[in-house]
Amino acid sequence: MWRAAALLAACLAGPALACDYPGPPPNSPEARSATGDIRWAAYSDATGRYAHGILGDAVEAGGLRVEAGDKGACDLYVILPEQSVFEDTGPRIADLDGDGRNEVIVVESHRDTGAALAVYGIRNGALVKLDATPNIGSPNRWLAPVGIADLDGDGATEIAYVDRPHLAKILRVWRWKNGRLREVAAASGVTNHRIGETDIAGGVRECGDGPEMIVADAAWRDVMAVRLLGGTLSARRIGAHEGRRSFAAAMSCR
Repeated sequence: MWRAAALLAACLAGPALACDYPGPPPNSPEARSATGDIRWAAYSDATGRYAHGILGDAVEAGGLRVEAGDKGACDLYVILPEQSVFEDTGPRIADLDGDGRNEVIVVESHRDTGAALAVYGIRNGALVKLDATPNIGSPNRWLAPVGIADLDGDGATEIAYVDRPHLAKILRVWRWKNGRLREVAAASGVTNHRIGETDIAGGVRECGDGPEMIVADAAWRDVMAVRLLGGTLSARRIGAHEGRRSFAAAMSCR
């Protein structure tokens, strides 16, 4: 079943490629950028070797492929070893340090130590892992990205995710600086995903007075806006949680 779904997804997503491109798992959108070196990224090589199923099925990605310049997805790619997968809704492209070279931000899970957030980029003509957070430490433990932005206005880019959104429910913020990730803030009591959902709720919004992270409270009663201020996370309730429309309204500054 998953092989058929992967083949269908390969036909519907990604650019026309001049090679046998093993397509992504279901519900895994490609990412595009109008600027920078990496203009397209997508997961590939769908596999059932990691039977966690946190995103609604037991199909994950074994590979990551990007396009940059005249290098296609057949030239620039990473295939993970047997013990790891990309356990994610889709890759994200961002120029984390403003140098004109894009990075790809992903969730990479190991069968023994769980998920980590990883950053890939092109170096010396190859797609390589530049840095990653520590793995959570236990099998079948996951993290759900919130977003990527300069969250405190200091000129450096932060990446936020919820660590174990079904268990620990800890919001963690990491700063990208000098080509490395460093954790700068954490706070418990929020979440952005429930087991079996194929998407991640919320994100980062900008309503004219600085970026805010949009998540739910731990009990899924309220939609919360969280700011990074002086190295501390500050949360406020902005409305009742009434399904995805509540998050859509919050992300639209309504």
